[in-house]
Amino acid sequence: MVTTKANQPTLFAQLKALPWAQVPVGAQTRDTGHGRKETRTVKALTVATPGGIGFSKAEQAVRITRTRTVKGRTSRETAYLTISLPAGHARPADLGAWARAEWHIENRVHFVRDVTLREDAHQARTGNGPAVFATLRNASIGYHHVNGATNIAEATREASQRPHDLITAVTTENPIVTSGKGTTQ
Repeated sequence: MVTTKANQPTLFAQLKALPWAQVPVGAQTRDTGHGRKETRTVKALTVATPGGIGFSKAEQAVRITRTRTVKGRTSRETAYLTISLPAGHARPADLGAWARAEWHIENRVHFVRDVTLREDAHQARTGNGPAVFATLRNASIGYHHVNGATNIAEATREASQRPHDLITAVTTENPIVTSGKGTTQ
């Protein structure tokens, strides 16, 4: 399942131009929380036919419309996706759930990388610097998750007080890791 955005102008235009008005709503969910009401509507269309879209692996095109009302103001956002599974293997309700799970994961990871590890404020912009620092951030997040941390910011602060534990963890085969819950090996 791949989200198509305006940075892929040809495919985006093809998806947007599909006859969505004639496609029945396949699934719709409504949620409330955090002071907002949100409705997600999913429509899916088989495109794996001659004259479909210019993306050879796509079996279905998907349009998800999210309508949010916050403090009396309503906004609407439309996302276009392609998926390589045929309609018999990926129903609209599944597609909506999968897309939402992907956004949830992306938002969680981005929040940790940006807010906790200040990725967007980093000055490395050229050469291998951005890739190296992204790898180090991912390793840091992974290290804390493997050691049972649920709050990466707290785990990072604690780890900064024990740099020897981190060095031991990356230089030995069976590191001893000290956490707030005791020592593990």
